[in-house]
Amino acid sequence: MAVRKPLSTNMRIWHRYLGYFLAGIMAVYAISGIIMIFRDTDFLKKEQKITKMVKPNAEPGDLGPLLKMRTEVVKTEGNIIYLKNGTYDKSTGKAELTIKELPFLLHKMEDMHKATSKKPLFFLNIFFGLSLLFFVVSSFWMFLPKTTIFKKGLYFTIAGIILTLIVLFVGN
Repeated sequence: MAVRKPLSTNMRIWHRYLGYFLAGIMAVYAISGIIMIFRDTDFLKKEQKITKMVKPNAEPGDLGPLLKMRTEVVKTEGNIIYLKNGTYDKSTGKAELTIKELPFLLHKMEDMHKATSKKPLFFLNIFFGLSLLFFVVSSFWMFLPKTTIFKKGLYFTIAGIILTLIVLFVGN
């Protein structure tokens, strides 16, 4: 007859191996999360010049959907519409744009981090989020409740919760 391990032992084992399994994806989310803080700047972005052909004689308000990007019209002179990031020639439908993008790998990481339910791998984000919640809960089974280290851990937990509440309600 097999000896049954206590829940605390099982939690430690699951916590350990899930942590090893998710080490790569945790690194991706950590790096992309830090990079996303600077998404309103040009940090790490490279400038690219692109040319797109869209339908001629488009109205300035229609350019965003046609170019599949946000546009801001600066001015119009004759057939040329000047955008914040380029130009559009109404007579030919030619748009010459300058865009700034992250390098390929960082762009892919950021795109995965921002996934919505419309993305094919959104379930990965759900699994990862649930795994992080498991890490939160299982960390309380790392040490026996009567030990000093567990009691100190509770103080750090309380401090972390207070800091989180301050950041949520005061920091923004």
